[in-house]
Amino acid sequence: MTNDPLNDLKDRTLVGVVESIDLPKLGLSAINTRIDTGAQTSALHVDHIVVHKKEKRVSFEFHPDFHDIEKTIRCNTPIHDRRWIKSSNGERERRYVIKTQALMGGIPWDIELTLTDRSSMTHLMLLGREALSGMFIVDPGADFLASLPSS
Repeated sequence: MTNDPLNDLKDRTLVGVVESIDLPKLGLSAINTRIDTGAQTSALHVDHIVVHKKEKRVSFEFHPDFHDIEKTIRCNTPIHDRRWIKSSNGERERRYVIKTQALMGGIPWDIELTLTDRSSMTHLMLLGREALSGMFIVDPGADFLASLPSS
């Protein structure tokens, strides 16, 4: 970063409020993700979380299609942390946190994701400020500026 804020913006990628993101280390691709600068942390919708305490790992199911709950992808990854998170409805929830690589529009970077039930939300994943910081600028009036929409 330099002392010139306008010059710093040149190194950032413009994104819309919805983008398609891959999580290659989890085997997940083309996740339509809500970009939310009002949220501090990022979240992934998962079901059937199983904690493997001895191995310090967590496994869970991801449903890539809201309309086909029979289709699932089973993931297993190290636990990075466990934190209290205040959700959009103001409730506090203790969530497992994982660290993984994200890929959007050909740009790879590491993010932290909390694992939670987002079934009442429109998007399976939410990308918050921590994951956006220093890399992206959000255009609140656009979708899919850095990626192609998933089908």
